[in-house]
Amino acid sequence: MKFTLSWLKAHLDTEAEVDQVAEAMTMAGLEVEEVHDPIAALAPFTVAKIVSAERHPNADRLQVCQVETVDGMKEIVCGAPNARAGLTTIYAPIGAYVPGLGVTLVEKPVRGVVSNGMLCSASELELSDESDGILELADDLQVGEPAAGVFGAEPVIDFEVTPNRPDWLGVAGIARDLAAAGLGQLTTPEIVPVAGAFDSPVSVALEAPELCPVFAGRVIRGVRNGPSPEWLQQRLTAIGLRPINRLVDITNLISYDRARPLHVYDLATLSGEGIVVRAGRGEADSLVALDGKTYAPGAADCVITDAGGQRAIGLGGVMGGVSTGCSDETVDVFVESAWFDPIATAQTGRSLGINSDAQYRFARGVDTASVVPGLELATQLILDLCGGEPSTVTVAGQAPAAPAAFAFDPAYVKRLSGMDLSDDRIFEILFALGFTVMRGSPWSVTPPSWRRDIEGRADLVEEVARIEGYAALPDAPLPPVAPAPGGVLSPRQARVRTARRSLAAMGYAEAVTWSFTKQSIAALFGGGDERLVLENPIAADLDCMRPSVLPNLIQAAARNAARGHADVALFEIGPIYLDDQPNGQRTVIAGLIAPHADRHWGGEGEDPLFALKGDLMTVLEEIGAPVGSLQLAQGANRDWWHPGRSARLQLGPKNVIVEFGALHPRVLKALDADGPMLAFEVVLDSVPEPRGKSGKARGAADLPNLMPLTRDFAFLMDEAKAVGDLTRAVAGADKALIADVRVFDVYRGQGVPEGQKSVAIEVEIQPRAATLAEAEIEALTAKVKAAAAKAGGTLRA
Repeated sequence: MKFTLSWLKAHLDTEAEVDQVAEAMTMAGLEVEEVHDPIAALAPFTVAKIVSAERHPNADRLQVCQVETVDGMKEIVCGAPNARAGLTTIYAPIGAYVPGLGVTLVEKPVRGVVSNGMLCSASELELSDESDGILELADDLQVGEPAAGVFGAEPVIDFEVTPNRPDWLGVAGIARDLAAAGLGQLTTPEIVPVAGAFDSPVSVALEAPELCPVFAGRVIRGVRNGPSPEWLQQRLTAIGLRPINRLVDITNLISYDRARPLHVYDLATLSGEGIVVRAGRGEADSLVALDGKTYAPGAADCVITDAGGQRAIGLGGVMGGVSTGCSDETVDVFVESAWFDPIATAQTGRSLGINSDAQYRFARGVDTASVVPGLELATQLILDLCGGEPSTVTVAGQAPAAPAAFAFDPAYVKRLSGMDLSDDRIFEILFALGFTVMRGSPWSVTPPSWRRDIEGRADLVEEVARIEGYAALPDAPLPPVAPAPGGVLSPRQARVRTARRSLAAMGYAEAVTWSFTKQSIAALFGGGDERLVLENPIAADLDCMRPSVLPNLIQAAARNAARGHADVALFEIGPIYLDDQPNGQRTVIAGLIAPHADRHWGGEGEDPLFALKGDLMTVLEEIGAPVGSLQLAQGANRDWWHPGRSARLQLGPKNVIVEFGALHPRVLKALDADGPMLAFEVVLDSVPEPRGKSGKARGAADLPNLMPLTRDFAFLMDEAKAVGDLTRAVAGADKALIADVRVFDVYRGQGVPEGQKSVAIEVEIQPRAATLAEAEIEALTAKVKAAAAKAGGTLRA
């Protein structure tokens, strides 16, 4: 919605400048998008007079003009066909920015003759679309007079209208709110009814009152149509509308001035003596609208017809038809002022793809009480600008009932907003906004017909606060509230937090998935029992409590792979539900990697299974699990693990803490996931809590000051025996001196008996008191061999 400052001042007596108006609008709740000042854009342009115009020596279509300008006599090359001696026009000097061309003028030759400026057309100044020649102005204008003053340029305010305020679609509605806010005095002229000289020969019949409850009209005979007066053209042009003729321009003016759309029919083109308003009949009502397009309104669309309802001549509340449009030859007219249902009008615009000014306003709700007053205002303007003789007003139907009154206690303003206003001030604001207020105990307030968005007392408080100004809202600080005592994490909560941070630090991304899965998927992971099936699932594929977090992580990894991110590392900490134990809920820490690194000439590198195990051991150490006491058992107890690439960590045969390894290809295929995928699942409930710490402070760090040394050993052991058992046995041979034991090679082949493997380990020895003698090293070596023998390892020759 746009309007000029002078247009606003036709309704508001104020001395405020455009910036003050924009500020007051913003404070009153109107969202100002832009204030366009064409005066600044036209500042370089002034009136000039062509003294002589001679043909260009090197171009037949160009003329070399001697022009009297504000800068003195200038030689300017011009290609306009109407450039001639004695013509008064607009001059642009070198350095001026021409908005219609988007260029800044520079001094350069045109076919060998230097042009010292430019003579402008209307389109080059963005005054209109006319570009056939340069502007032709009145001869009495003085050379050097600013172009902004010649064309009556003035600032234009552009603002956004919220759907609940259709009254802001008229300048009068904006002036009303600004007057209530104290910016000036409301001076909107009162509409005076025009007496009819004869009975209207056009009758109106409403066959679809649900689409059009009320329809008013009158005939005006003997009008003289043609171009509108300069003031009306300038007012419409300033807001981006193209003047057409007096009759059409009057309807556009009232639409933007009072938010009241109207339509004018050429009476000579109407068939019969009546208008019928009814629902559309599809292709039978096909009509060419004023936008030149053909539409076939359906049963949900309102159609204006003549000739007894047979010929469609317009789309009610949206657009008129070409067949009954007004031209310069129009003599007698029928003026329409109706009220169309907002929802039906909005649906018509969407279904037919039309977004006209009338549809925009009717869809938001035009003032129901403006039907006849809008017709009277249009009549007076037509008589003033076109002449003619009006008939009486014909009204069919009845406008929707006015908003009902409701009780309002003015004390509610302070209770809801905190503003301490007197009853008189509250009454003054509501009265200025058009509300009818009956003071009593409580008050009775009736919203005006143009404010159907007001439905209760809270709406009134908002209106009072908006007009009084949100700057008046109290800024008292809230009462101090003592902080709530900080909670202490339980050991399990602390472990969960530690595990989450540890996995995130290692590059895993946390996934938050449902605690449900599909029953058939649960069956793949040892679940799916009827006791865990939901009676009222949120989705058909989430009908069972999950027995493991892994299926959800597998599906999450598959979704990432489908979107081009196959190499992922995910983890989730949450509950699982088992049907084979009395208390079936367990908390687990689950991680999954899908190793799909880019191919490289150097090979695949480290086996990702060992990397996964390293991450798992790090997490277990972080949460305080007894890592040194855990037993590694080959293979997992569950059939969703790969039998040859999986293992478990346990404290005895019955207390399995972790299962980890590669997931079985059969399971991945069932979940539509591409392998390989490796995972682990830690049952947090099975991890013993660390012993309580004493209150003693930690002692000084015991850092050795001697260099460590290493010794390598190769042991033969049965293929079925776990390498971890060997390393643990060796590490325990002498806990005071052996700092670490690392496996660096496992060999099977020539020289190794069938059914055995050669395990090469590196033992790191850390002296403490003194450098070890050869005899001490030999004694330690003997201890290592003895410990390895107990674990089933024989030193390889």
